[in-house]
Amino acid sequence: MTAKFGPAGNSESFYAAGNKATLQAPAWLHSLGLTAYEYQCGRGVRVTEETARAMGEEAKRYDVQMSLHAPYFISLASAEPEKRDNSIRYILESARAVVQMGGERIVVHPGGLGGLSRADATTLASQTLRRAQEALDSEGLSQVRICPETMGKINQLGDLDEVLQFCALDERFLPCVDFGHLNSRTLGGLNTEEAFAALLDRLHNELGAERGAMFHAHFSKIEYTKGGEKRHLTFEDTVYGPEPAPLMKLIRERGLCPTFICESDGTQAEDAATLHALYRGEER
Repeated sequence: MTAKFGPAGNSESFYAAGNKATLQAPAWLHSLGLTAYEYQCGRGVRVTEETARAMGEEAKRYDVQMSLHAPYFISLASAEPEKRDNSIRYILESARAVVQMGGERIVVHPGGLGGLSRADATTLASQTLRRAQEALDSEGLSQVRICPETMGKINQLGDLDEVLQFCALDERFLPCVDFGHLNSRTLGGLNTEEAFAALLDRLHNELGAERGAMFHAHFSKIEYTKGGEKRHLTFEDTVYGPEPAPLMKLIRERGLCPTFICESDGTQAEDAATLHALYRGEER
């Protein structure tokens, strides 16, 4: 197995090339040598079953691995039981859609702390995730892999420790390691080969060889302030990072096979292609 690379949603160049519908994305990505696509449902799972299945057929035809970003308003540790119940419903809706698309990974934002301490919020979020997995299992969606995402703002739930705790709940869970988010919430602390190596070591040691190799990942350069993430940038940025080349070198040398979804601001397809080139050892 090899690493896979693709964009989150459609880049500006996708439309500049004359494409009008997301159903055209797999063919276009294939023409760029990209092999992954993350369907965006941040504002709700509004895709019809017909469209989702058609998307899956195109993805299969062009060998593009599908994943889906669940709604942003998921709040695993909300103090309000109704919001936690709704979060489980959003996860279930996301799982149904990604299966219709022929994929199996859904990326989930943990949400805020809900006025709790980090430890109590993590415990409550863990309970919500367990219930979400039970809901998937009861509906015959056990193959879907929930991917809790590391978050970029310091006051959000979802630092690396917390995401690894979530992934310890069920062997099917995969971390969505957002390298730009972690670099932002550590104020530039994840931007060297040594820092990347230490993170990859943790994934291997705490999740095991299989999950530590096939994790889900987001990558983009992100501007940050003392509170963490401010805004996504493009690979043209030379100030904030993180720089992709040292990480891609490690992924290649270690024989890892994660899925890298690029979330650059408008250039996510081009920058995903850059990640792929660096992974292959080509200079960019």
